[in-house]
Amino acid sequence: MTRIAPSPRRAVLAALLAGLPATALAHHGWGSYDPQNAQTLKGTIERVEFSNPHATIWLKTPDKTWEVVLAPPFRMTNRQLPGSALTAGSEVEVMGYPHRNRDIELRAEWIRVGTQVTQLR
Repeated sequence: MTRIAPSPRRAVLAALLAGLPATALAHHGWGSYDPQNAQTLKGTIERVEFSNPHATIWLKTPDKTWEVVLAPPFRMTNRQLPGSALTAGSEVEVMGYPHRNRDIELRAEWIRVGTQVTQLR
């Protein structure tokens, strides 16, 4: 029986599909957030993670420190908000939706850094 080697195109497709489940598991759906309870928070950035699948800041407000889920880094950079614009100690304002089960998490719709407002979705 003669075995036919897979085409390079099929090999590339198989490699891409093999990595898909890990990527899909890393991304979470937005159904965990409450769109009926929009909140605007002002505070000081304590920590920044500018990495995939979403950038995140830890925002110190008078009441508590929030874990604020931002957009993917490539989207933020494309919208003129590079990671270098988010630094610990900076004052920012965000509007977003709180997580239904984690009372410290917020999914941001926009962020104001200085006078610049960046839409994240």
